[in-house]
Amino acid sequence: MAELEREAPGSERAAVSDEARSTGSRLTAGLIELATTAILAIVIYLVVQTFVVQTYRVEMQSMVPSLDDGQHLLIDKLTPRFDDYSRGDVVVFQPPGSRRDETPFIKRVIGTAGDHVEISGGGVVVNGVRLEEGYVASDGPTVPSCGDSAWNVPAGEIFVLGDHRSASRDSRCFGTVRVGNVIGRAWVRFWPLDGLSILPTPTYAGVPPAG
Repeated sequence: MAELEREAPGSERAAVSDEARSTGSRLTAGLIELATTAILAIVIYLVVQTFVVQTYRVEMQSMVPSLDDGQHLLIDKLTPRFDDYSRGDVVVFQPPGSRRDETPFIKRVIGTAGDHVEISGGGVVVNGVRLEEGYVASDGPTVPSCGDSAWNVPAGEIFVLGDHRSASRDSRCFGTVRVGNVIGRAWVRFWPLDGLSILPTPTYAGVPPAG
């Protein structure tokens, strides 16, 4: 009578052990892949936040009616590295004398390096030409707020004003702002969704270049 083939002693236990090791290896590989993906996502997020774009929540009334308190913006931090800030840009910056952990300001660029800016006759005059500013809140004229009424903008700096002139602490008080203290240019208003739009940059006809 033919004998049945017998399994070697312990072979079943060996098979189970191999299967457990295989399951453990797959679990370890999965955890490593998950951790790698998470670390990569964090690195990409930090790079984007540092060098490309950053979100910002408006917490002031100084840019009404252009921007309202509570709106969320995307701040472009990339293009200003090769495209200088221009008159009319809305920028987020650390005001002179503030700490890095303080809430930054958001204002509109009115003067760039070499410009002569003057508050006169209820409006703003740049290089001898009065600006047409349709974005300014209509609750009163633009007036000096801390004594000075004229400024020369040095190289590497900008002069900024809020659109809500009667409710804005800006270059009329703290003077010009170093470009190095500017975080970026406000680009897109994305929240609330019903206000989703690219922020327009006004043009100022007839204003001569800095002398």
